[in-house]
Amino acid sequence: MGRIVFGTDGWRAVIAEDYTFENVRICTQGVADYLTQTGRAPNGLVVGYDKRFASENFAASTAEVLAANGVKVYLCDHACPIPAATYAILGRHAAGAAVITASHNPWTDNGFKYKPEYAGSASPEVVAQLEARIREVEDGKVSVKRMALDQAIQKEMVDYFDPDPAYMDQMARLVDLQRIKDGGLRVAFDAMHGAGAGYMSRLVGGGRTQIHELRPERNPWFDGKAPEPIPRNLQPLLDAMSTGNYDIGLTTDGDADRVGMVDEKGRFVTQLQVYALLALYLLEARGERGPLVKSITTTSMAYRLGELYNVPVYETSVGFKYLGPKMQETNAIMAGEESGGFAFHGHIPERDGILASLYLMDLVLRLGKKPSELIDYLYSKVGGHYYDRIDVHFPAERRTEIVNRMETVRPDQIAGSPVKEIDRKDGVRFFLQDGSWLLIRFSGTEPIMRVYTETTSPDRIPVILQEGRELAGV
Repeated sequence: MGRIVFGTDGWRAVIAEDYTFENVRICTQGVADYLTQTGRAPNGLVVGYDKRFASENFAASTAEVLAANGVKVYLCDHACPIPAATYAILGRHAAGAAVITASHNPWTDNGFKYKPEYAGSASPEVVAQLEARIREVEDGKVSVKRMALDQAIQKEMVDYFDPDPAYMDQMARLVDLQRIKDGGLRVAFDAMHGAGAGYMSRLVGGGRTQIHELRPERNPWFDGKAPEPIPRNLQPLLDAMSTGNYDIGLTTDGDADRVGMVDEKGRFVTQLQVYALLALYLLEARGERGPLVKSITTTSMAYRLGELYNVPVYETSVGFKYLGPKMQETNAIMAGEESGGFAFHGHIPERDGILASLYLMDLVLRLGKKPSELIDYLYSKVGGHYYDRIDVHFPAERRTEIVNRMETVRPDQIAGSPVKEIDRKDGVRFFLQDGSWLLIRFSGTEPIMRVYTETTSPDRIPVILQEGRELAGV
């Protein structure tokens, strides 16, 4: 079996291959040792889970190991959005949370995320300590402790709780739910068989606004697709929106921490456009002021909005383990990444697809514009910005060759525009004279090269992406 390694956000692996009960217990023992050695064990740990295959059973195994190590467990009594489980850390003054989810990964996978006491993604420093403790267990230096769940409940080491009431109260504090209920919107919401099912109806349904929910039932197979909110996985939502019967289409991923959007004409709104719309919502519709935080893979529209509304913009490497701490450090009003994850001040420094969906509905109502009109309004302020990304698979044995090639390549121009700057802090990013950029990054776990571009015309997208492939020689 492979080693347990935390990637951008937690450990993920194929169920029954590396993601086994044995390995989940090993991972949990490492977490318990970390909590004990850092003095956090007395505060207890929240344990949550999504709707993937056997997630509730993996969560129970996690609880058994924590309880045997003297760590009090607050175990969610049902599958819920991971932001809801994470938010519970604050209300219970817990040491953190262990959540069973593989987020937007394919249906074959499950995962384990650790959220520290500040209710965000684990920082690189925390991840390093967790992995060091896990290695000791994997190498046989530390044994896994385990207490049967029934016994742990009897000894009051495990308490079941419902994370929903506190989370929904928080949503009501952050956005005027009654205005959305009374707004008369026709919303198609695609739960993608994930943990976000039912929450939109409970939060803003029952009034003039109508919530039509797609794929709310649990289906760990996810229709054979990854529960990632991107066009190739959203055909039911795209079809629904193409009928013209809805004002806005929204979707959340498998654990409901990411959001996707489809306009009233059935066109997918890219995650970079969504970032800019959410920033516009906070800055203009709500009149808030404060820094914006973005990952290197997301939109340069953030900088233009920063100039227009006189707020600073900070950039980080990819992942909320970087975005969250920068958000806290700068007291930012928002942080976001290209994958559709957005966090907001006054909440947790972590992605929340449910809250982002509510904000997008509120934006439509406050500005009185349909989603396509919002894009036009945004572009009237910042100019046209067009984005796409391709994932290029290559033979694993060529990885070193391709990476080395990208470390030295220095083109004078790309797609006919001069290269004015090259940034190598997280992948290789080329800034072009016409305002476009091209970014090439490599997966840390698979032989995949990701090629991203944001440019000034949709016609330039395929040209820039192809030249990115050619630069890498794949």
